[in-house]
Amino acid sequence: MLKTLANAVLFQCGWFACVLGGDTRWLWVGAGVLVIHLLWTSSWSEDGQVLLAVTLLGTVVDTSLRTFGVFHFGFPGPLIPFWLIILWALLATTLRHCLAWSAQPWWRASLLGAVGGPLSYYAGSQLAGVRFGYDTTLTLIGLALLWAILFPVMHWVARQLGH
Repeated sequence: MLKTLANAVLFQCGWFACVLGGDTRWLWVGAGVLVIHLLWTSSWSEDGQVLLAVTLLGTVVDTSLRTFGVFHFGFPGPLIPFWLIILWALLATTLRHCLAWSAQPWWRASLLGAVGGPLSYYAGSQLAGVRFGYDTTLTLIGLALLWAILFPVMHWVARQLGH
């Protein structure tokens, strides 16, 4: 129970550090959260593959959304900012821990993804200065549909790769 609570608190600390700090030294807080997770809450052998797979998946998804003009960041380039890549790794730490309850049945993950995904993007856009390239309501609806699929897929990946 304590490790589950710690996982949730650490994720939130990392989330705020990345979103509010952007690509500054605050990223070290996000990296520190990952290290603490792997040393105390879990281990590399348990969660390492999940962290890598979900981070890669999320980076591809968000980079695609950037390419299609859904997100506009304050710098040029094809990839999403590093702080957002760290956020994907932080999210991966929750799948087998504080958010494990949402994995089954699949519709629970879908519902949580459909609500939580767009809310997180909206909050991040307000705090990190990321602009939506399209109408906010339509963007959030599109993100809800995407995350209704994406979050169950991430749980499936965690099940397949986790020990």
